[in-house]
Amino acid sequence: AGAVGLYNLGQSCCLNSLLQVFLMNIHFTGILRRITVPPCAVQRRSNVPYQMLLLLEEMQCGKHKAVRPTELACCLSGHRVELFVQHDAAQLFLHLWNLIKKQMKNLELVEELSDLYTICIQEHLACQNCSFEIKHNSSMLTLPLPVLDSNSHRLKTLEDCVQNFFHPEELTGQNMCFCQQCGRKTPFLQSMKVVHLPHTLTIHLKRFCFEKSSCMHKLSHYLPFPRDLDFSGVLTEDQCQADDNEKATWQYGLYAVVAHSGSTSFGHYCAYIQSLTECKWYCFNDSEVCQVSWDDVKCTYGNSSLHWGETAYLLIYMRKHPQ
Repeated sequence: AGAVGLYNLGQSCCLNSLLQVFLMNIHFTGILRRITVPPCAVQRRSNVPYQMLLLLEEMQCGKHKAVRPTELACCLSGHRVELFVQHDAAQLFLHLWNLIKKQMKNLELVEELSDLYTICIQEHLACQNCSFEIKHNSSMLTLPLPVLDSNSHRLKTLEDCVQNFFHPEELTGQNMCFCQQCGRKTPFLQSMKVVHLPHTLTIHLKRFCFEKSSCMHKLSHYLPFPRDLDFSGVLTEDQCQADDNEKATWQYGLYAVVAHSGSTSFGHYCAYIQSLTECKWYCFNDSEVCQVSWDDVKCTYGNSSLHWGETAYLLIYMRKHPQ
């Protein structure tokens, strides 16, 4: 079965793009195929993983060039995923993932799903007057990278965005924190360190931003991203809380790009995905699927003069040497 499209049910391009990114990922579908089928019809209709599995099977039976994800969309609408409205791909991705995870009854599968997608970060606060520090581990589904630095200057490459995100920040003046050891508010250094990166790493380029007028607008400037990304080469020693075995798994290859064209209020999503079985790139534009080249994917780097042009919004990287 080749790559199969999904018909647009009415402003469902965002959902369609994300479904393709999930269902073309053989590591995800490997988990999906092992779910427990809900016993009664009512439960089956409202179970997101089960409806995704049915859709996957329909796509793989090889009879159609595109299928309608109607039952899944109806199921999602019962879980507060609105239909026929504009969605933000990063928010919808998080919402879908949480629904899938919540509705998987098998704890072993839930853990595998978490391992597949979850990033673990250590947040670190250190008093600049004494030795007092606070460490806190947190997990994230996506790495939300600003595309501008703290002075609102455009960052030039994806690697710059990663370095900027993990750059320590001095909390001074109004931002000072209370230090338990000093007994007063003092300047702190706030930093983030990577503890663990998952097999499938999702990066969210924060191209939609609020201006001072509190009006949302899109940053569509040129921002290249590599096909191959070595995280241990991008981050400094101070930005990692990981041993060499962990770092050895930080070699990634690009698997998919969810791209947005248009403006913030009126836009369209499509997905560029590299088939893991054939190593060819495809563009999934709702029901239309065509093979594309890496140069076509590079067109999503963005261009300031083309505000309506297509820009990468989510980048999904996959580990090259899974342990």
